[in-house]
Amino acid sequence: MADFYVTTPIYYVNDAPHIGHAYTTTAGDVLTRWHRQRGESVWYLTGVDEHGTKVQRAAEAGGVAPQEWVDRLVTESWRPVLGTIDAANDDFIRTTEPRHQERVQRFWEVVRDNGYVYEADYEGPYCVGCEEFKLPGDLVEAEGGGPPLCPVHGRPVEMLREKNWFFRLSAFTDALIEHYERHPEAVQPASAYNEVMSFLRGGLVDISMSRSSVAWGIGLPWDEQQVVYVWFDALLNYITAIGYGADPGSEEARFFADTWPADVQLVGKDILRFHAVYWPAMLMAAGLPVPRCVFAHGWLLVGGEKMSKTRLTGIAPEQITDHFGSDAFRYYFMRAIQFGQDGSFSWEDMSARYTAELANGLGNLASRATAMVQRYRDGRLPAPGSPTDDERALQDLLAEVARAADDAVERLDFAGAIAHVRRFIDAVNLYVTEREPWVLAKDPGEAQRLDTVLYTVCEALRAVAVLYNPVMPRAMTSMWGQIGAEATLGPIGEQRLGDVARWGQLPPGTTVSKGAILFPRLEEPAE
Repeated sequence: MADFYVTTPIYYVNDAPHIGHAYTTTAGDVLTRWHRQRGESVWYLTGVDEHGTKVQRAAEAGGVAPQEWVDRLVTESWRPVLGTIDAANDDFIRTTEPRHQERVQRFWEVVRDNGYVYEADYEGPYCVGCEEFKLPGDLVEAEGGGPPLCPVHGRPVEMLREKNWFFRLSAFTDALIEHYERHPEAVQPASAYNEVMSFLRGGLVDISMSRSSVAWGIGLPWDEQQVVYVWFDALLNYITAIGYGADPGSEEARFFADTWPADVQLVGKDILRFHAVYWPAMLMAAGLPVPRCVFAHGWLLVGGEKMSKTRLTGIAPEQITDHFGSDAFRYYFMRAIQFGQDGSFSWEDMSARYTAELANGLGNLASRATAMVQRYRDGRLPAPGSPTDDERALQDLLAEVARAADDAVERLDFAGAIAHVRRFIDAVNLYVTEREPWVLAKDPGEAQRLDTVLYTVCEALRAVAVLYNPVMPRAMTSMWGQIGAEATLGPIGEQRLGDVARWGQLPPGTTVSKGAILFPRLEEPAE
C-alpha cells in the first residue's frame, strides 16, 4: 500500500531525453522524497511510451525493427538519465512490457462490455508529432496557404481515413464538468483548470481509440486488424504498473486497490487535455476512480522556444550535470522556475545562482562552520551555553520556515519552499558575521559564548540538511556526515520533517569533520 502515489507523464521514446523530461522527473522526485521524509509510504512511477507512428517511423529510418529501436533508447538513454539526476523512482514501466500489454487489453474489454466502444469510420487531421487526432479548431493556418499546421510542432498534419473503434467520450461531458466543479483542486494550477473547463463546456465528441494503419502497438483482443491508439494505450500505464488487471486476490491486485487513485499526476501543459479529459473519462467508463490531482507545469524555454528535439533546442541533462553536478541541476530547476508556469533556462543564470546561492551561500556556511569547530574545539561539537535573543530568534525562524516550506511543497510550489529555507540560511550567515566567532576565539573569557555560536551554526546546518535533502540528496548527505549527524542521529533519509525544528538534536561531543567542498567553484567551460 502507498499513502502517496505520484506519476510523471509517460515519456515518448522516439529520441533521447532532454532537460525538459528531466525537469518533470526532478519535480516528482523532490515531491516524493519530501513526502517520504514526512514518514509517508510513497510510490513514485515513471516510464516510457514505446508505441505509435512516430516510433515506427523513427525505427524504419534507422533501419531496425521498432522493438530493437526502443530497447536501445531505453537502455542507453532513458534509464541512465534517472541516475544522472538522482531520481529515486519506485518503478519504471515500458509500454512494451507484457504486464502492460495484457492489462491494456483487459481494460478495453471492460470498457467495451460497459457499452462505451463502437466501430465507425474516421476521417480527419492527425499530428504524428503529438500522436493526436486533431480537431479543426486545434490547427493554425500555414503562411502562404497550404495544409494546416499543428501549433505545437509547426508542421502540416496528415489527413487520415480509416475504419476504427471509437470511445464514447461524449458520454462523459456532464460527469466531468460536475466532478471538476465539486473538486477544482483536481486540475492545477488555476490556468489549467480554466482551460479544461472551457474545453468541456464546449462539448466533447467521440474519439477513435484504435488505429488500423499502424502496426506498432497493442492489438485489440476482439479485432486483430486494429491496435490501440497510442494515447489510449499509454495513459493506462498509471494503473497497469500498480496492478490493475492482476489476478483477483493477488498481491498486485491488493496493491492496486490500496494505492489508486493517484494523488498527483505531473504533466506538461501541452498534454493536459489527454490527462484531464480523456484519461478520467476512460476511468469512469471502466468504473474506476479518477486521479485526485493532475498538475500541469509550464514549458521549459531555451532562447524563447519550447524545449524540443524538432526545434533543435533539446539539451541533454548530462551536458549540465557534468559541469554543475546533479544537486545543482535539481536545485536550479526547482528554484529558478515557478512550477506551473513557463520558465527559461540559461547557462549564465544557472552559473550565477550556483555561485551566489550554493557556493557562496550554503557551501561557504558549511565550510566555515566545520573549519571553526576543527580549529577552535579540536573537531568536537561543544555544548552550548544559555541562549540569548539571537539564538532564540534563529530557533523561532526555523520553526516558521519549516512550516512554510512544508505548506509550499504541499502546493507544489518548489521555488517557494526553497526560498523559505534560503531565508533561514541567510539569517544563519548573518548571525555568523555579526557574532564573529573568530574574534570570540581570541578571548578566553568568551569561551562559552564561542561554544554557543559554534553549536548554533552546526545545529542550524542539521536542520538545513534535512529540509534540503529532497532537493539535493548528494550534497546534503555529505554535509550530514561532516557535522557528525550520520553517526549520532542516523541516516538523513530517516529524519522526519515534522521534527526538524526541534532544537538541540545534535549531541555535544559529536565529531565534526571538514570534508569535501559541497559546491566547489567552477571554471566556465571553454567555448
